[in-house]
Amino acid sequence: MSETAVKICGLQSVEVLKSMINLPVDYIGFVFAKSRRKVTPEQAGELIGILKEWSSGQAPAAVGVLVNPDWSELEELLSHAPLDIVQLHGQETPQFCREVKERFPVSVFKVVSIGGEKSDEARMAALDSYAGCIDGLLVDTFDPEYGGGSGKTFAWDLIPPYQDWAKQHGIPLFVAGGLDADNVSQLISRYAPDGVDVSSGVEREPGVKDIQKVQAFVERVKGI
Repeated sequence: MSETAVKICGLQSVEVLKSMINLPVDYIGFVFAKSRRKVTPEQAGELIGILKEWSSGQAPAAVGVLVNPDWSELEELLSHAPLDIVQLHGQETPQFCREVKERFPVSVFKVVSIGGEKSDEARMAALDSYAGCIDGLLVDTFDPEYGGGSGKTFAWDLIPPYQDWAKQHGIPLFVAGGLDADNVSQLISRYAPDGVDVSSGVEREPGVKDIQKVQAFVERVKGI
């Protein structure tokens, strides 16, 4: 079984990022949408510069979290912050996702929020139109204010259809929503997602990352 990838999302602090340099983290997420973890393109550019100094082998991929961005927003962002992946949390169409990949040197992850008014059948039916337009799928807990990033888990027994879809289309499935060092081992042992995404679960207070919690989370995922 391949190793589960770790994505730490919502980084804002140069000091915290520097303290993570020796950890086997695969993706670092920067939030540009409405959030207490929001950073500016200029701040993200500085933080991404630190990733290039990563000493534990390959530097983590830089991921930008956005909700329904327009083209001028993306152009402005990517001129300051050389992201590897654009992660879309809104109602972005398959055509938009495809065009992002064509216009910019980035991959695209699409987020499906579990919960809210849509049924699972409707979500899965809508997902089919994204085949070939995205490079990764992330399932998260629906949040009425922010779309995702609620810090709450969803019913994990809803994961398999999304996992099957991702596998069928040759892209990774990431799971987010209320994960922390105490529950991530259970998720991995039961569902073995390709990656796990954490933000509030490694914070000591809202928006402030705790390096010891980050370390504990990474150790549980990687079995170190």
